[in-house]
Amino acid sequence: MTALTRPDRSQQPPPPHHRHRRRLVLTGSITGAVIVALDGTVLTVAQPSLQHDLHASFAQVQWTSTGYLIAVAGLLVFAGRLGDRYGHQRVFSVGILGFGAASAGIGLASGIGWVIALRIAQGVFGALLQPATLGMLRATYPPDALGMPLALRTSAIGLSAAAGPLIGGALTAHLGWRAVFFLNVVPATVIGVLALLVRIPAPSTSTPATRPPLDLPGAALLTVALVSLVHTLVGIPESGWTATTGLGLAVAAAAGALFVRHERRAAAPLVPPGVLGSAAVASALALLLAASAAMSGALFVGTYFLQDVLGLDPFQSGLRVLPLAAMMVLSAPASAVLQRRHGPRRTTAAAMALLALGILLLALAALSLPGRSWTTPTLGGGFLLLGAGFGTVMVTATAVIVRHAPAADAGVAGGLQQTAMNTGPALGVATATMLLTLTAHTAAAMGTTLLTLAALPALATLLTTQLPVGPNSPSPDRRR
Repeated sequence: MTALTRPDRSQQPPPPHHRHRRRLVLTGSITGAVIVALDGTVLTVAQPSLQHDLHASFAQVQWTSTGYLIAVAGLLVFAGRLGDRYGHQRVFSVGILGFGAASAGIGLASGIGWVIALRIAQGVFGALLQPATLGMLRATYPPDALGMPLALRTSAIGLSAAAGPLIGGALTAHLGWRAVFFLNVVPATVIGVLALLVRIPAPSTSTPATRPPLDLPGAALLTVALVSLVHTLVGIPESGWTATTGLGLAVAAAAGALFVRHERRAAAPLVPPGVLGSAAVASALALLLAASAAMSGALFVGTYFLQDVLGLDPFQSGLRVLPLAAMMVLSAPASAVLQRRHGPRRTTAAAMALLALGILLLALAALSLPGRSWTTPTLGGGFLLLGAGFGTVMVTATAVIVRHAPAADAGVAGGLQQTAMNTGPALGVATATMLLTLTAHTAAAMGTTLLTLAALPALATLLTTQLPVGPNSPSPDRRR
């Protein structure tokens, strides 16, 4: 009788000190993600003013973004492993404090050279920060309770993406471009100091004896591969396909092949077999890569269509795209509920279908004669579905990655997730640029490019068969 009446501890709410700890971790994770997201969006608005004030060339200003992106992409996985070894909270503290200090330095910089150098440093600290925001959540929340924290984090990122241009424009217009970088300093410092002072106990499995060793050769090979790939992809929209482009891709492929060969032979590989060896984790990463590439490529083409074909100014174009950001914010918490009811497989499959349908609507608007009465509603519906699909994929695929990767490798899993989210947009924009270069910047060519991009999420939907069926079911590879 006692066994029947004893409460199930797994169903009981956590004690007050656990709830307080979770709130602190969630606040830090969201703040860190928002600071990084806001930094990227507000910088875009401030770049023209920065260029004029510092008498910089267009290429130099572009490197304020390119240098940051390359530093982040090349170091995310290694930074995640540092969190697995030394503690995600400690790495998070270093990352967010360093990010804030670099932001302050850029605000005080006297020349474009200092801005570029500090942006690269900011990228290094951003690489430390981003996987740690996911690693802390994985270490603090039980696997079946990760959905809503990840959804809140995604909603905050979407809100930052929407508010960034408005905030950046207002600050730049009234206080100058330097105010854009000072924006991050106070919240980064406050959260970083709190993360240092408030000690959150590490999981019981994290002991000096079980800490994974650092695979420095593997980290070096992966960094070379990712830096070469991202640098090449980012340069395609401006320089096109040249011999340098081919060389960059060849270096990336060679370094990637050497990395795979090294990982198979290493005693303690940088990316353990338990991470990418899981069909659920590997498929979720591929889905994130495909979704972010399709969304960014479609947004890139859509922006040109709005401005070059419909003749809208940047502000009017931004208003047309607002449904995308709004649906990212709204779909994230909704996707957490859908995932609990219908499972990751069906939720993600439906989200990828919405993403493909949204791009198809944009293609329809471009292929039709611009100016028809239904062009504007079609564009609005396309951006709306684009945001709903992408926001849902972000939450569901990230939840699968964080939950199904071993807890000891949560940092590496977070680094891989962030790598997919950083590499996908560069891949999507490069693909769109290549397709437009082969044709022309006409409405028909843009529509054809969008049709091609729509095929990416449609085909990637097949990968959802490798995701868990139910919210608490094991991944397909673990049942075998």
